[in-house]
Amino acid sequence: MTEKKRITEDDLNRYLSAEEGPYFDLKHSDIAPAKLTKTISAFCNSAGGEILVGIGEDKAEEKSRYWAGYDDMESTNAVFQVIEDMLPLGNHYESTFLVVDSKPGLLLHLIVFKTPGIVKASDGKAYVRKGAQNLPVESNDALRRLEMEKGVISFEDNAVAVGQQVITNSLSTLSFMLHALPRSEPEEWLKKQNLLIPAGPTVAGVMLFADEPQAILPKRSAIKVYRYQTKGSGSRDSLAFDPLTIEGCIYDLIKAAVNKTKEVVEGISKLGPNGLEKIAYPDDTLHEIITNAVLHRDYSVPADVHVRIFDNRIEVESPGRLPGHITKENILNEQFARNPKIVRLINKFPDPPNKDVGEGLNTAFEAMKKLQLQPPEIEELNNSVVVHIRHTPLASPHDVVMTYLETNSEISNRIVRELTGIGSENVVKQVFLDLQARGLIEKVPGKRGSASAWRTITSPSED
Repeated sequence: MTEKKRITEDDLNRYLSAEEGPYFDLKHSDIAPAKLTKTISAFCNSAGGEILVGIGEDKAEEKSRYWAGYDDMESTNAVFQVIEDMLPLGNHYESTFLVVDSKPGLLLHLIVFKTPGIVKASDGKAYVRKGAQNLPVESNDALRRLEMEKGVISFEDNAVAVGQQVITNSLSTLSFMLHALPRSEPEEWLKKQNLLIPAGPTVAGVMLFADEPQAILPKRSAIKVYRYQTKGSGSRDSLAFDPLTIEGCIYDLIKAAVNKTKEVVEGISKLGPNGLEKIAYPDDTLHEIITNAVLHRDYSVPADVHVRIFDNRIEVESPGRLPGHITKENILNEQFARNPKIVRLINKFPDPPNKDVGEGLNTAFEAMKKLQLQPPEIEELNNSVVVHIRHTPLASPHDVVMTYLETNSEISNRIVRELTGIGSENVVKQVFLDLQARGLIEKVPGKRGSASAWRTITSPSED
């Protein structure tokens, strides 16, 4: 049963001034339920969102909004009927009635979650959310694209126009069979796994067992590794060397990419309490995030996986949006395999890169925490997912300052920004002022402007 919640005038004013966009929409209570299903469909098929029903907008005066709530709870019955028709299990949305003491009636607040499958509106069309618009998915190609993004169908099952010997007689297959299935015939086993179909080897079969998948699936099967000698955005001028291309079957691809990334990172130094120190990222973090980027990428997108190594961070970009019902918010708690055959079968290799228990990213996050580093950040772009692994300490900037001063006589604004990754001089200045107010540090006499520095409080005899 939908609960009723009382909100304040301030809460209402925040809703009235909120910007409509990819995750939020406002509707008048007189909206036709069938029309409302377009927004629900769009949120379900995109990243989810909130709908507040009961707010009107004066089109003649831009963004002039007003209360237009329902008279009572029974007035929303038609809305819930169409929602139940769209989402019969009722587990892909939450609803709350909002009441304001000074206003008559109530608002309906809907939280719509991203769904594993495609949800269609009452007009039989699927919609997606782009900015503040609900756009219909019109063509068969666009619908198929959405099905792949959602993981309803997988590109890994597509046939590739090459001879079957590419996977039946490859060194990768023979090595795997000797290890895992020494008494089986490759061709028979590959057919049973639906990696070899009448039309030829599938994408999954090629990625798992072809010796050179990149020759068969160019621009969608390799890993590019870059090293940018900068903390800002990468450019050609800041490249330390030409981008490296890692190739091979998935099993070899992941191991080689992880090893190359570690090798490049070992050559990076960063200012620490005791001077320049070698940067260290947890092996588990690099391994799990690169593995995840390869196994769960969208192979229908003609792009390689990119690993970009900067002075203060690593970025791993995987083609394709988050699949199924997975979002940035639930990715550590939910499981969904866009490429289930690849995920299942690579687990049969010796010392597999994945444990197939859905805890890879959790391991990556936990490893960063053990090294006292900030957790990775996940960013979803239009057609890819980027994981940012920053070499930023978990400790507060105040703790960083005091720890540094345990082994150094003074510290400057620039050094704090180097240690913490904070970009703003004013933010660091406030840290100094906070510590000064607590009687822990003082300015170094005689140093001004860019040469200004701070030190721990000294006694008069020491000064």
